[in-house]
Amino acid sequence: MLASEFRDRLDGPRLQRLLQSFGQVRVLVVGDLTLDEFATGRVERVSREAPVLILRHETTRRVPGGGANATYNLARLGAQVQSVGLIGDDEQGQALCELFAAVGIDTSGIVTVPGRPTVTKTRISGHARQSVTQQIVRIDRKSDEPPAAAIQQQLVQQVGDRLATVDVVVCSDYNEGVFWAESAIAAALAAPLTVVDAQRDLGRYRGATLFTPNLPEAELATGIAIRDEASLSAAAQGLLRQTQAQHLLITRGEDGMSLFAADGTAQHIPAFNRTQVFDVTGAGDTVVAALGLAIAAGGTPWEGAVLGNLAASLVVRQFGTTTTTVPEMEAALLALLEAEKT
Repeated sequence: MLASEFRDRLDGPRLQRLLQSFGQVRVLVVGDLTLDEFATGRVERVSREAPVLILRHETTRRVPGGGANATYNLARLGAQVQSVGLIGDDEQGQALCELFAAVGIDTSGIVTVPGRPTVTKTRISGHARQSVTQQIVRIDRKSDEPPAAAIQQQLVQQVGDRLATVDVVVCSDYNEGVFWAESAIAAALAAPLTVVDAQRDLGRYRGATLFTPNLPEAELATGIAIRDEASLSAAAQGLLRQTQAQHLLITRGEDGMSLFAADGTAQHIPAFNRTQVFDVTGAGDTVVAALGLAIAAGGTPWEGAVLGNLAASLVVRQFGTTTTTVPEMEAALLALLEAEKT
């Protein structure tokens, strides 16, 4: 059961109306685009060439990852989505654009860089005949070279050209090159509503509307070990000073989420799903997507956090990078409200 003070604040019809408004929201996602590959096979034997397993290939699945996962989540939730980011002139970049096009994402703002690999993370997993599939190794394709100045300027141009056509800008920074230039950050922050999901250097996004760090990111940014409510509050206040944000949402895994405002108020949202958690990969992107859409649709940051929490509670029930939809969220919301009546 949820705490009574939280349960009493839940307005089911209001949250349902926000969910039904997601399709009207226009979103620009500026982010580090990644292709996630999941190759799976059955172990046949140990190789005679080296002490390694030989897998008989069964399936390969490709899904958007990193900033592309946030973009894909928004589209799956029904939003009108435009993407700005970098890909290489390779087969992986083409595959990512095809995945985007299949769900209606506008890819005209994606800049192709000849010779630069599309960021790709290939996870190779194996299983025996009667065993659970588990990851064996991950292969990353990426470049550590900063994009050329001309490419950075193209990114800034693509962002600036789209600001007047969207309701919210989501910055999804995975430290893969898109935001290495301060000019790209400044372009994104020119929007009236900006949600930032960045793994590092949150102060570079000073003035954004809302930040969504997880617990380790909040600790890293502030140097505060978060062990209790007092240290959590201290870290949050430090981050609010550092970022000058209006709101800060710290995601805390099984402990739920905590929403802090510049006026000093704090609100805690319990986890809606603590038992059916199989894989948290990409759950943060799902939170950002639902949160950003709810606020852009007219919801409060608290309502956005509740819907983000609800969306995350669904995707962690599945293995790998995955998404959810408005009908699934509506069903989960009804189930949650019904459970609280008993």
